Amino acid sequence: MNTELDRDKISELKEVTLLLVGHGSTTNPDSSEPTHLHADGLRNRSIFQEVRCAFWKEEPSLREVLYGVRTPKVIIVPLFISEGYFTQKVIPRELALQGPVTTQGSQTLYYTLPVGSHSAITQVILKKARTTAPELDPLETTLFIVGHGTALNKNSAKAAKEQVALIQAMGLYGEVLPAYMEEAPLISDWHTLASKKNVLVVPFFISDGLHSYQDIPLLLGIEKEIGPAASQAEVFRRNPYYLQGKTLYYASAIGTETMIEEIILELALSALPEKHLATK
Repeated sequence: MNTELDRDKISELKEVTLLLVGHGSTTNPDSSEPTHLHADGLRNRSIFQEVRCAFWKEEPSLREVLYGVRTPKVIIVPLFISEGYFTQKVIPRELALQGPVTTQGSQTLYYTLPVGSHSAITQVILKKARTTAPELDPLETTLFIVGHGTALNKNSAKAAKEQVALIQAMGLYGEVLPAYMEEAPLISDWHTLASKKNVLVVPFFISDGLHSYQDIPLLLGIEKEIGPAASQAEVFRRNPYYLQGKTLYYASAIGTETMIEEIILELALSALPEKHLATK
């Protein structure tokens, strides 16, 4: 990611509101944390006139978040892993979007692809893997990229499979496999799927929600019962685990990586007319 902002671009973004949209949760206090953290980071850079957050399951709600926004341009970036029901149906419906560009009165709304669709997400996964288990020999390691997987949304599994193919082609790890919570290959079968003595599991999720700090640890066998919220749990800090004759490392969700901030910025820039972009 080598986006260079020229003076004209910086000047234009000063009149833009950036809106980050997350799923949120009524039961998990950590679900919205990455969205707020990335918003804070972008605010501190003083690139946009304003940076706001909105959620489907938390406040501020999608239907209310644009009230009071006075900038002529609003860029909306969904913090989701893949295109699916929420990015294609829920968010456009709640914000009355008509496509990538929507005019509402004197405002123009620009809607981007989800962060998980950006090409740099592969580097985010690799960074998460390296920082979780820096001492491992990658060639003696099976890297699992774990998605939700569901018959209701084929994109859920497709996104993880695409990342597996990309990382496999790099030859960095001895083995790279997809696994899912609700469809085969199941992450609960990790010990029979992995052929290497070391196993590194990276959840392909935006936040450390119920899946990453409760469901997957139970499926892996590193927890025996549902534990506390991710911010209070030790599940990400007790590496390594010794199970099934293997050494297992468990990472936190990729959406917690600070590199996501750069992806958000690039998606925001790409939403505006190309004549304003200056890239190296």
